[in-house]
Amino acid sequence: MAKLRLTQVRSQIGQSERHRGTLRALGLGRIGKTNEIDDSPVLKGMLRKVRHLVDVEETS
Repeated sequence: MAKLRLTQVRSQIGQSERHRGTLRALGLGRIGKTNEIDDSPVLKGMLRKVRHLVDVEETS
């Protein structure tokens, strides 16, 4: 299964509570924090919600 490396690049200050909750669910919370997660349709939906706050890289 493919993995995605997520890195938070923008602050969550000023974002809605739903966006902040999504970042927490992704294992992020501060600028520069990185997390690797298995790719899934649920993850794709979460990333679509906060795409302006994170960088996504595909890893194997």
